[in-house]
Amino acid sequence: MRSSNPVFSRRGFSRDSGGYAGFNAAPQAGAPTANPYAGGNPYAGGNPYANNPYAAGQQDLQYGAPPQAPAQTGRMTMDDVVSRTGITLGVVVVAAIAAWSMNLPWGAGVAAGLVAMVLGFVQAFKAKPVPALIIGYALFEGLFLGVISKAFNYLADGAPVQAVLGTMAVFAGVLIAYKTRLIRVDRRFYRFVMAAAIGFVLLMAVNLLFSVFGGGDGLGIRTGGLGIVVGIIGVLLGAAFLALDFKQIEDGIRYGAPREESWLAAFGLTLSLVWIYTEMLRLIAILNDN
Repeated sequence: MRSSNPVFSRRGFSRDSGGYAGFNAAPQAGAPTANPYAGGNPYAGGNPYANNPYAAGQQDLQYGAPPQAPAQTGRMTMDDVVSRTGITLGVVVVAAIAAWSMNLPWGAGVAAGLVAMVLGFVQAFKAKPVPALIIGYALFEGLFLGVISKAFNYLADGAPVQAVLGTMAVFAGVLIAYKTRLIRVDRRFYRFVMAAAIGFVLLMAVNLLFSVFGGGDGLGIRTGGLGIVVGIIGVLLGAAFLALDFKQIEDGIRYGAPREESWLAAFGLTLSLVWIYTEMLRLIAILNDN
């Protein structure tokens, strides 16, 4: 299971006609089961867990043979995901509070953000999760968020608190929509979010270049009415990332992914929540300025 954020995702959705294996009916005896963990590519064959004793029962079902009782230890569970996510988010929050309290300078915050980005990309291209990298990412990301949160607080008093509440509301809303099937996470949804995310990131990169070399507000897409529209789009993209995270967590548990994959689930959720929080901060600052 890879992080379901489109920038980092390598594995995720089944090839069945329904589009999402997590909610399909139980497979008929002798019929192959669509397994989202059937390869490094989300839509390719080959099973990286072929030698995994925890997947034995699943393989028996595919050939209509009486299933052998698989070992239950070493498989990812919801408790694993919750505990790992609690650790990573806890590190982010503690680091952010420390950066705020110590009045870290803007330069230190930017440096921490760059380090967090590098660690995130290194983990993204690792074959297996490395907890030290994920915790390191959370630490430096937290320092970065603490610095920018205090800066935004000067622009709009109380903006960080509002952004935290807004992020929690988005998380709860997406979780409810996902559980009640209001959001259908399938390959079409994945492709749409991937395309939208790439376009959004490229637009932000161009805007940053214009602001650095041209001065001012760059393309002007982070201020005024246009800035509000872009901020809302950013929050909606973050919500879509969360839906992808929920889908891959569900599939990972359903198909017996190794317990270590819970670190990648926590990594993906942390990335999504950080994205939503930063977009909320910008949006609230623009609304207060207006």
